[in-house]
Amino acid sequence: MADRKLRKHIAVAAVFLLALLGVQILYLAKLSVWDGDMLSAHPLNTRSALMEQDIRRGRIVDREGCVLAESATDGTRSYPYGRILAPVTGYQTERYGATGVEQTAGQELSGVTLDVAHMGPLRTLLRADAGYDVRLTVDAALSETAWNALDGRHGAVVVMDAETGAIRAMVSSPSYDPASAAANWDELTARADSPLLNRAAQGLYPPGSTFKTLIADAALTAGVTNPDEVFTCTGELAIGSDYVLHESHGEVHGQLRLADALRESCNVTFATLALRLGGSGLSSAFERFGIGAELTDAEIPMAKAHVPDLKSLGDGEIAQLGIGQGALLVTPLQMALVADAFANGGRMMQPYLVEQVLTADGTPLYEARPQVWRTATTAERAAVIDGYMADVVAAGTGTAAEVAGVRVTGKTGTAENASGTDHAWFIGSAERGGQKIVVAVLVEEGGFGGRAAAGIAHQVIRTYFEGQR
Repeated sequence: MADRKLRKHIAVAAVFLLALLGVQILYLAKLSVWDGDMLSAHPLNTRSALMEQDIRRGRIVDREGCVLAESATDGTRSYPYGRILAPVTGYQTERYGATGVEQTAGQELSGVTLDVAHMGPLRTLLRADAGYDVRLTVDAALSETAWNALDGRHGAVVVMDAETGAIRAMVSSPSYDPASAAANWDELTARADSPLLNRAAQGLYPPGSTFKTLIADAALTAGVTNPDEVFTCTGELAIGSDYVLHESHGEVHGQLRLADALRESCNVTFATLALRLGGSGLSSAFERFGIGAELTDAEIPMAKAHVPDLKSLGDGEIAQLGIGQGALLVTPLQMALVADAFANGGRMMQPYLVEQVLTADGTPLYEARPQVWRTATTAERAAVIDGYMADVVAAGTGTAAEVAGVRVTGKTGTAENASGTDHAWFIGSAERGGQKIVVAVLVEEGGFGGRAAAGIAHQVIRTYFEGQR
């Protein structure tokens, strides 16, 4: 009897231990197989960095092969373009993890191919002896031009191939040296001007009058206006009984059509159109253009736009949205994508940075394939807005962006800043000889967008097309 009881207790304990072991095995399988990629890519996962100490990390190069990041024989990582391309390369440290391409392409740089990456712990045994090289879409010389054009001012510049989404430049100021990020961590994180923030993809700002391009398309799409309607601008627009919206500098534009209103950046016209659209019409346009949406690929982590609850806004707040003011906040990359919709026949391309992953002898293991992120509008309406934006540069507020021999389109913006001088914006496109790019420039507290931001766009566009000769 005692033996039977003992055997029964042993059996119960054995079943319990086997069940516990099974749960542990399932949990380890979940971590290795299902959650492996996420945990491996996490910026604070220092285990990956420690595992890589016995291999030489691959190089990061620009589209022309210029070295942007490489490792010495002792493993020390150097970044020849330092602060200029820090928002792109990111940093790679044992203590603070990694960011930028150092994070998103971390497996490839450490010699792990995409097929091996899904093998959990086995990838440690199957990876290469040295990391693979990663060739980016960015142009180091163009990035340097954008950095120098900012001239120490806080802000960001984005340049993207209009037809593919390949990022040619993504510059943010102030910045930091990735090689000394770990050593200077306390200082960098304590600074009020946030040098670690990639303003191009993570900085949120009111878009100002650059947003009028989207409002123009939304109004034409919804049928609340047409290109021939004549508006009357008296310099102000009374909204309700207690709010009056004014032109920026007291201008009175008189009678004008939609093309004229965009060229002159008429607040009265675009506030009127926003009121006609209402919350429902604006919501539809925001959805089409991806305002408030996330990118489908995490290669470039773009901050989601801050979009107010459109259903609960009063008329004054809706009118403010029509001129890119109020509670709406967007990133420069988001506005580059808006510009892309009008330059690329209504299509917004998925922005990307990694063009190829290469072995030591130059054999491609991976090559990027351009993808459409959204179709924001029709090709016909895109062509209409594109033509309006060409007029802005030819004879409107954006003449400072003109480049001889290049077709340049654009829209300037001067966004009110509650804590200081207005922010300066420019978005647009540039085309010559079958090559077309879109540009977004943001200068914090830069004042009038037609001077500060459009002037930077001019320098970037000129440099880009000089390099295409």
